[in-house]
Amino acid sequence: MGLLLRQAHPAGGAPAAIAAARRLVRGAAGGAGLTVNPLFFMGVLLALVLAWGPTNTRWGLILRMTGGSAASARAMGVDIDLVRLPATAAGGFLAGIGGAFLSLSSPASWNEGLSSGQGLMAVALVIFARWNPLRRAWAALLFGATGALGPALQSVGIGAGYHFFNAAPYILTLVIMVLSARSGAAAHEAPGELSITK
Repeated sequence: MGLLLRQAHPAGGAPAAIAAARRLVRGAAGGAGLTVNPLFFMGVLLALVLAWGPTNTRWGLILRMTGGSAASARAMGVDIDLVRLPATAAGGFLAGIGGAFLSLSSPASWNEGLSSGQGLMAVALVIFARWNPLRRAWAALLFGATGALGPALQSVGIGAGYHFFNAAPYILTLVIMVLSARSGAAAHEAPGELSITK
């Protein structure tokens, strides 16, 4: 790989993007540089799998059919409970991983009110992304960026309006919830078996 990079860029070495990726990997491996939690990469991979799987595999189509119309799934001979139980368990498992990260890695301690409304943000994120895994990944980056805004500005010495910037994720959540409540598209793209669409 290095030989190919030297041949592609003989004078300047690797381009800046590849050098930044190397620093990122070194940081994740414990060296100097930016450290990125492995759950981020697992989340990106999971979003790609969930964007591809439900439309291109048999199990994904059965899962979508069961979520869209239980009556249609029953007519096709699908055991609804056999599909819903593992799907709900998988969702609970992923929520548990998020909770474990929140208490074990993010502040590295547990205290009362640790999630501070992030569950509501997760619901707003799913509604905002219209149940699309790739849109959900972009929306998660947007919510994460608004959450990092306050501490980032404070770290460079901008303290005025610090509380407003810390409230930015919650303001974004409220705006998205209000806009989604007005939009019929959000309810139209929701799985048919959700109570909001019946």
